[in-house]
Amino acid sequence: MKKIVSMFISAGLILLSSGCAPKNMFVLVPDPDGNVGQMEVATEGGKQVLTQANQSVQVKDKKSPPSQITVLSDEEIRSAFSEALDAQPMPPATFILYFLKDSNELSPESNALLAQIIETIEKRKSKDIVITGHSDTVGSKEYNYRLSLDRAKVLSDILVANGAAADYITVASHGEGNPLVKTEDDVEEPKNRRVEVVVK
Repeated sequence: MKKIVSMFISAGLILLSSGCAPKNMFVLVPDPDGNVGQMEVATEGGKQVLTQANQSVQVKDKKSPPSQITVLSDEEIRSAFSEALDAQPMPPATFILYFLKDSNELSPESNALLAQIIETIEKRKSKDIVITGHSDTVGSKEYNYRLSLDRAKVLSDILVANGAAADYITVASHGEGNPLVKTEDDVEEPKNRRVEVVVK
């Protein structure tokens, strides 16, 4: 059946047959952020395009056209695809921590987030943690790259000191190249002086 089904997905989660669902049922459900993509189900007999949350079609065989589109309730989807849904990994947890100007010192508000990050790593038994440093546009690009990397390393050291395995942490710097708030050069912007921690 794979040869006769074409799917084009911009965002969203697709559920194929699982558990007690009909063998060739296709359902388009939102991704964890609520985004819904698009899916085309095509056979030699025709095609259907799913564009809305929880739309579904069934395919009898490669020569028959896909069924009419129907919309399933959340309960119907859970009943038919419980195994597939339960097997999905948890979406990543993302934390943004801000720093004082021209410094690798956390703001007091961001310092308070550390306990939540550590708890999340412990709960998930995470083996994939990405820490990315950022800066505003004050100073040279080279300086801001180094400062951002230093900020990310400070966070990494804190997490390792609190039980995270260093081997599971990736540290990176974007410098001033990926601002949260776009500004001209040499503009102070507190929201750009940040580190993003992604716990998978």
